[in-house]
Amino acid sequence: MTRIIKNGALVPDLWHRVEAGAALPADDAPLILPLPMWLARRGGRDPALTGVWLAPDDDPDALLPALAELPVIAIHFPVFTDGRGYSLARLLRGRHGYRGELRAFGDVLRDQMYFLRCCGFDTFCLRADQALEEALTALDDYAWMPLGQR
Repeated sequence: MTRIIKNGALVPDLWHRVEAGAALPADDAPLILPLPMWLARRGGRDPALTGVWLAPDDDPDALLPALAELPVIAIHFPVFTDGRGYSLARLLRGRHGYRGELRAFGDVLRDQMYFLRCCGFDTFCLRADQALEEALTALDDYAWMPLGQR
């Protein structure tokens, strides 16, 4: 099972991220769906087992009617240098008050983790070549205050 960093600890990833255009698994596993698929199937799955992932150019306002029921929102970082995911996280946490799990995935490196956390991310799915145990130390690189306490 894949491991992720969640709330400062290494944990198994219980969610299955569905790629755009892929078929849904037949079981009732917890799924993270791409925004267009989530919008199309919003009423057809248990909300507690259905999260959504956003591409950098997706509009987070599409989530507002169901924001309180979403257990997880994942934001895709297609390349290390694409900073739009930071803005999406700030909008979701700051402007819209999202309190569920906010995870970063894609081309996510240890060096980004502190800054991602400052924007509201609490879960990190790092790029495959990143050592998770070593990456945990990135959360202690600087003193920080959680979003909303600044």
